[in-house]
Amino acid sequence: MKALNLYGIQDLRFEDSPKPVIQHEHDVIIKVKAAGICGSDLSRYQKLGPYVPGMTFGHEFSGEVVEVGAGVERFKPGDRVGACPAFVCGTCEPCKSGHPSQCIELHVIGAKHPGAFAEYVKLPEDHLLHLPDEVDFETAALLEPSCVVAHGFYRANIQPGADIAIMGVGSIGLLAIQWAKIFGAKRIFAIDVDEHKLEIAKQLGADVLIHSSLQSPYDQLMEHTDGRGVDVAVESAGSPFTSAHVLSLPRKGGKVVFMGIPYADVKIERFYFEKIVRSELTIYGSWNALSAPFPGREWASTLYYMSTGQITAKPLISHRLELSQGPETFRKIMNKEMPCVKVLFLP
Repeated sequence: MKALNLYGIQDLRFEDSPKPVIQHEHDVIIKVKAAGICGSDLSRYQKLGPYVPGMTFGHEFSGEVVEVGAGVERFKPGDRVGACPAFVCGTCEPCKSGHPSQCIELHVIGAKHPGAFAEYVKLPEDHLLHLPDEVDFETAALLEPSCVVAHGFYRANIQPGADIAIMGVGSIGLLAIQWAKIFGAKRIFAIDVDEHKLEIAKQLGADVLIHSSLQSPYDQLMEHTDGRGVDVAVESAGSPFTSAHVLSLPRKGGKVVFMGIPYADVKIERFYFEKIVRSELTIYGSWNALSAPFPGREWASTLYYMSTGQITAKPLISHRLELSQGPETFRKIMNKEMPCVKVLFLP
């Protein structure tokens, strides 16, 4: 089969690879229908994340079952599936206490196991979910990132009627806007430097758009909230700038949810850091998309809201490409030659 394999720093190759084969009774082989580029893929492409040299890349995907192991009971060839790409050990203290997202051995396919930027991929049966008829393959390719957002929202126990600020409206931020509506947000503030992404945010339900390159996001938000701030501020960009500035957005006693993975050191000026103390903020780190029982309620909830149309992927998808375009696509994204939101490969 054809696949995109990562050999080293920015060394991604489109080449022939062995097609996966059934090795264990609960193995399922899936023909990949759509696979998305994640921000963590871009980090790993720059060697900011672990992988085995030559590993098939990618972990956000959907597809069709083509072969199952002898012990598989819930799936058969022809079934349309979404997938949880994360593996946990099941034996460490966090796993045993019902917190698989904190597993000390957590990793996703595309790092230690062959990933989804390929014509076929293999996963155990318990990692797969049946797709409702209303959910197409492209939408289901965003199942995992949507679950990442749901995990953070569940952790923060967001209540109906909350004012929520989303800082950074890339694909995670745009999904967060949709989840904020589902959680009953009173007002949603979308903050970014990209006018195009802000327009998508408005289309998806953001009530107030804040262009943070024109004026301090703190100053603008205070104007819109009469100096109060929001109940919950979500950091979904992972930039050093947003990771500091998000601390200034909540009201006293408010919450901050960090979903973005910083791509550089975060240097926090005193004005922002002291907000944690003076406003008695509650800070949530949110990692991956898992809860107990594996893979967790995030996955069933996301599929449900995708089936009702309350979570939509279409406005986020900026590119639909062939796998052969992978090396050039990653190079262009890293060199800022290709403005994009969510890029899908359609093997």
